[in-house]
Amino acid sequence: MSFIVIIPARAASTRLPGKPLLDIAGLPMVVRTAASAARSAAARVIVATDDEGIRTAVSQHGYEAMLTRADHATGTDRLAEVAANLHLPADAIVVNVQGDEPLIDPAQIDQVAALLINDPGAAIATCASRIQNHEVLFNPNAVKVVCNAQQRALYFSRAPIPWARDALADGQQRLAHGLPALHHIGLYAYRASFLASFASLPVGPLETYESLEQLRALENGYAIAVHVTEGHPAPGVDTAQDLDRVRELFANGL
Repeated sequence: MSFIVIIPARAASTRLPGKPLLDIAGLPMVVRTAASAARSAAARVIVATDDEGIRTAVSQHGYEAMLTRADHATGTDRLAEVAANLHLPADAIVVNVQGDEPLIDPAQIDQVAALLINDPGAAIATCASRIQNHEVLFNPNAVKVVCNAQQRALYFSRAPIPWARDALADGQQRLAHGLPALHHIGLYAYRASFLASFASLPVGPLETYESLEQLRALENGYAIAVHVTEGHPAPGVDTAQDLDRVRELFANGL
């Protein structure tokens, strides 16, 4: 199994300024993330950033970093620039690990890469976990995905899908027994050929209304394979509270 990991890390952050370089037990967050990704089977781990300070910090700690343009609309666009600069073959597999996920499970990186390698008809692979409570199902910040019989994505939504008509007929929020509801995990593997095409794909109404970038692929006819994991992984660092929680975990010998 051969693949590379690219970690997009931009300096700008509205909720946590300078987030990639925030300290976690003596190392910058993005370096912690790179260290976790390096424990996967990836042949190469590269941090893609628009900031010289981030590039320098990553390099000083022994990991590879590349400078990219600062005007990318999405992390996927940043990946595409790096893939193009590396002259990757069309069938090369690139796993996108967000720079604010120091707790990323290396085994999960391997799983999503293997899924794409073993599904030649898919352009993308991603992960999901089974929803265990109605709070997640009805939370618009928790993205849901429904799949077909071949375990490929039919749709992603912030809405509670699939909708259990009979169980919810009384207007109460509940998780229907046996409902195949899946919580999307934002870890992706891409074929380099898809990344080369991504920037030119038109943004459709589904992506516009849901504000979910992966819908662009579905709207333009690309297949997304979905690996269902046991349990939902630890979330990334989006807030100061998240940062405190992760710092405590590392301080306690994670």
